[in-house]
Amino acid sequence: MTADKIYLVGFMAAGKTSLARALGVRLSWRVEDIDELIEARERLTIADIFARHGEPYFRRVEREILRLVLPLRHTVVATGGGTFMDPENRAAINRDGVSVWLDVPLDEILLRIPADGRRPLAADREQMARLFALRQASYEHAHQRLDARRAPVGELVERVIEWLEEA
Repeated sequence: MTADKIYLVGFMAAGKTSLARALGVRLSWRVEDIDELIEARERLTIADIFARHGEPYFRRVEREILRLVLPLRHTVVATGGGTFMDPENRAAINRDGVSVWLDVPLDEILLRIPADGRRPLAADREQMARLFALRQASYEHAHQRLDARRAPVGELVERVIEWLEEA
């Protein structure tokens, strides 16, 4: 395997964090989650950051956090759902490591998202459907597409490992 960094991209609730943790264990690599790093730095939840400072502020912090993880090697990075939308972020990710898009259909995403307010962009389902469609075009720029619908995490780990070994 030549890749020493994996970035997981995809819509909210696609399973990026769960897969990152499982891949980290399987590969004995470090695991970083962009959203968790943002919350730790800001000492606020993502929902609170959006409410207090707005999405532009959040995206600025997200870019800064991404820059901090770029030098890390032997790392699996779970990105936020919108991280890969930014052309600068997308280019940095694709230069730095292997990007894997966890592709999950919207109807399944909707079943996975609790209506508890923790995901600020999920409050309005119509807006979320538009956002989903918009983001699909960006996710298609990932190095690899992984059909992640109803697949157990262990199976997804093995598919990623197989793909990396073949690449």
